[in-house]
Order: sequence, then C-alpha cells, then structure tokens
Amino acid sequence: MTEQRILEELLHLLEGNGVKVRNEPLGGSGGGLCTVKGQTFFFVDTQAPSAEVASLCAEAAAKLLDIETVYLRPEVRQYIENHSNQIR
Repeated sequence: MTEQRILEELLHLLEGNGVKVRNEPLGGSGGGLCTVKGQTFFFVDTQAPSAEVASLCAEAAAKLLDIETVYLRPEVRQYIENHSNQIR
C-alpha cells in the first residue's frame, strides 16, 4: 500500500470520527491537528510531501482514537503504530 493510499485512509478515519479536514497551502510544514472553539481540525498542507502529512495524520489518529477498537487495514494499523511511537 502506498503512502498516498495510507494517507487517504487515515484522513477518512479522522473524518469518520468527527475531525474536520482542511486542505490549505501552509508552506510545506505538513499541517497538523488543532482545536478551535471545541471543534477538532486536521490541516493538510498541500505544499508538503504526502509522506510528511501521512506521518502527522498517523500521530493525530493515535492521539485521538483508540485504534484497538476500530477496524483498520493491517497496513494502516502498522503505519499508525510505527509513527505513534514517535510521540509516546
């Protein structure tokens, strides 16, 4: 599974769990997770490589969700586990 496909699955996972996804040019930093007035957003930096955005998205998913209780494709679960270790 490509990183682009993993990114798409991760974004779909976040959206399915109430996170608003916004695509914005942010200078190539990758974007990230934030909360504004009680609403959670994940900003996708349209100028960043998909690998960078996918890594940030995996960290956000690990932070917000109990991935043990959600069905994920094995490749996506492994990607989250590999990238969430960076923030624990």
